[in-house]
Amino acid sequence: MEPASFVPSTVWIVPFACLLLCLALIPLFAAPWWESNLRKLFVSIVLGAPVLVLYLLRDPRAVEHAAIEYVSFVVLIGGLFFVAGGVLLEGDLEATPLTNLTFLGLGALLASAIGTTGASMLLIRPLLSTNKERRYIVHTLVFFIFVVSNAGGCLTALGDPPLFIGYLRGVPFTWTFRLWPAWLFMNGCLLAIYFVWDTIVHRREPPERIRLDRATIKPLHIGGGHNLALLVAVVVATVLLPSPWREIATALIVLASWQTTSAHLYHANRFSLHPIMEVVVVFAGIFVTMLPALALLRAHGDVLTLERPWQYFWATGLLSTFLDNTPTYLTFLTLAQSQSMVNDVVGVSHQVLAGISLGAVMMGANSYLGNGPNFMVRAIAEHRGVKMPSFGGFMLYSCSIVLPLFVVLSVLFLRD
Repeated sequence: MEPASFVPSTVWIVPFACLLLCLALIPLFAAPWWESNLRKLFVSIVLGAPVLVLYLLRDPRAVEHAAIEYVSFVVLIGGLFFVAGGVLLEGDLEATPLTNLTFLGLGALLASAIGTTGASMLLIRPLLSTNKERRYIVHTLVFFIFVVSNAGGCLTALGDPPLFIGYLRGVPFTWTFRLWPAWLFMNGCLLAIYFVWDTIVHRREPPERIRLDRATIKPLHIGGGHNLALLVAVVVATVLLPSPWREIATALIVLASWQTTSAHLYHANRFSLHPIMEVVVVFAGIFVTMLPALALLRAHGDVLTLERPWQYFWATGLLSTFLDNTPTYLTFLTLAQSQSMVNDVVGVSHQVLAGISLGAVMMGANSYLGNGPNFMVRAIAEHRGVKMPSFGGFMLYSCSIVLPLFVVLSVLFLRD
């Protein structure tokens, strides 16, 4: 998002704060009412309209840039959702801790190859199918969000939008490979914690469910395999094409997938538009209401007096917990460039850029809003009948599990 000249009063953060509170509290106290995407759209409109009017009058260019970014976001995440929805992994593996660990480990690798969104959309449905006989699966989905939807995506510029934007702004494509020690530490710790957790929980499963799980084992078989190639095509289009050709190419790929995929595959995958529509309406409100917060951050970010890599890691990461991580990444990269006396890469030191990159990508695991696929995974799981944690409930998981690991990560890898 381009810097805007207009800086609103801090009171204009209120609509964004109210939207966050709605996402956190309404599902707790009025869950049936909140299930409708039309009602979510209503909330987004009520809270977003005043901000939209303000910016249309005072800074229409900011609205234009936000609209372009929103369309790009929706087209990319929607394209991956539709294409991955045409890939059917038929079968039913025994949902042992080792099987689930394999899903998460594979997802950590795929996240950097086809993006956190692509990997999440490809693996979430077979993971849900494999675990459908188990009673306790919420922790598996929470760790799936931690690993596949976030921490796994920092090894390449394809992994997450902030890194791709960094690549477009001059960061060498291979630079992100130097983040592998932090990637290995974070994902290794999360997978180890998960395996111990799931082993304990698996022993508490009712015996009849374990017997049912073992009795319904079927080898995996891939249906709609051509969509895997189309999934790669979406990623390639994202990397190689500028906007609007990127979005046009993605739309054509989705159309090709839709026309060449059997309705049986979508039916077997329990494919529904409800999850993607939920993302569309909620993030419409987020993209509008976060405009004042980003403008204030750009205008007054220098008062943060950040100097050390770990400071950039925490500042970028904590804001990326609730704000879109791409403009947050760009804001702190610009701030670092203005303050840095070192010019190792794009005007900043390698360590500072590492702090900004890791914060933007990995701390998306702190909340459902931290990264687009977080919300998608939650929506798909709930559509399958899994009662996922509330907004605040998910943050209890993240504060208990990932935040302590982030402290250790910053000490081990971002001290200098």
